[in-house]
Amino acid sequence: MQKRSFRVFVVDDHTVVRRGLRAYLEMVDDMEVVGEAADGREALDGIAALVAAGRPPDVVLMDLLMPGMGGISATAAITERHPEMAVVALTSFGQADMVHGALQAGAAGYLLKDAEADEAAAIRAACRGEVHLNPAIAKQLSRSLVAPEPQTVNALTDRERKVLVLVAQGLSNRQIADVLLISERTAQTYVSNILSKLGVASRTQAALLAIREGIAPHPSVS
Repeated sequence: MQKRSFRVFVVDDHTVVRRGLRAYLEMVDDMEVVGEAADGREALDGIAALVAAGRPPDVVLMDLLMPGMGGISATAAITERHPEMAVVALTSFGQADMVHGALQAGAAGYLLKDAEADEAAAIRAACRGEVHLNPAIAKQLSRSLVAPEPQTVNALTDRERKVLVLVAQGLSNRQIADVLLISERTAQTYVSNILSKLGVASRTQAALLAIREGIAPHPSVS
């Protein structure tokens, strides 16, 4: 049986960057680039056309700093209109402050443009509903993560804290269930309760909070 390809839409205002990402992803067996755009508005139009054609992308790689409609606004629009679609933010290290806005807008993770290419890993993780944290930027971002009404891990039960640590390690609900010897549905319930108690919108934000609070280690930088 033929392996299903992950459909990817690339958004970046630099043509060279888009071509580079497309060239890289097209060399990966389970990746298919289904479209690209130079700004947020063009991305929304292109994604809408693909949805109408029955070929929606699974993941959108989204540059954050673009003329016209930027990446944060576009991310918010995509996650609202297409909640089944995952958005992974693309950023340079100096734009770390923008990543928080992207996560609040619904981004599933983020990548550094100048890091070694791990776009494929981030795309697969996003499609599985897992957290993908770039180690270098996670350290910087976790220090400044602030919610409108800041919550701490003290609001969690011991079991929920254990689950949160596993979430911060990038484990999926199935993997968490296997580690804790519980059902996948129970693991999903724990994760939902954690997000609600911490007042965060995504697994990525929960993971960053766990790192900031010191119950999960910073990802190691290779």
